[in-house]
Amino acid sequence: MKTIYICQDSLENILCGIYDAWLDQNEVRLVLDGEHNLELFCEYRQVETDDEKAAKVSSSVKRKISEEVWELVYNTSLSYDPEKADKMFRFLKQAFRYGRKVTDMLALPEVYDVFTISRNVAHEAHLLTGFVRFSQMEDGILFAKIGPKNDAVLLTAPHFADRLSGENWILYDELRHKAAVHKKDCGWMIVHTDGAIWEERLQQQTDETIYQDLWKVFHESISIKERENPKCQRRNLALRYRPYMTEFQGRN
Repeated sequence: MKTIYICQDSLENILCGIYDAWLDQNEVRLVLDGEHNLELFCEYRQVETDDEKAAKVSSSVKRKISEEVWELVYNTSLSYDPEKADKMFRFLKQAFRYGRKVTDMLALPEVYDVFTISRNVAHEAHLLTGFVRFSQMEDGILFAKIGPKNDAVLLTAPHFADRLSGENWILYDELRHKAAVHKKDCGWMIVHTDGAIWEERLQQQTDETIYQDLWKVFHESISIKERENPKCQRRNLALRYRPYMTEFQGRN
């Protein structure tokens, strides 16, 4: 009989699912809660988060294989791919079999899948460092709203913690209702919250509104209509990023 482990969409819970599946003698598969169809002749088990189990898996990967392999696993856990839990499990089975050299074995489907997903997550996080636009709230806090496909705020926040270390800022992911909150000259942390209050405060008139309008005017003035190339623009700046960028707000 096949055992199917139902995981929550979090790194810790998926690692616990991997821990439990590893000890299971039956045929196993990992799925995300709400991202699977019921199958006949299968035993379903809901994975419970256990910090000790998750720590054992992460420490084993780092100690017995490599930090590079752990980075691939970590990045994959941030993906929107509904099959990522099972792909992480199958990749780690190959990783513990072949060791650190597994990262060069892209001919293996399990390795190629995780490598591709990890690269996609890292690429989106890199793009966000250029596309994010901060606005100043009434109390001086810098606020930016994003809606990435992947849970990229964790990979993007360190960039702004370095570039804007002397500012209080909030980077809010409106799709996952979580934010990276940075305190001036201190570190940053992830909080789960409702962004309605922040967005309401952003609607209040401040000097920032004037600068936003000026930026839009500047953006329009440097544009040469005869040289517009929508196809090239979409290739270099995907449509899904534009609602979060000042220069595109209010445009159709």
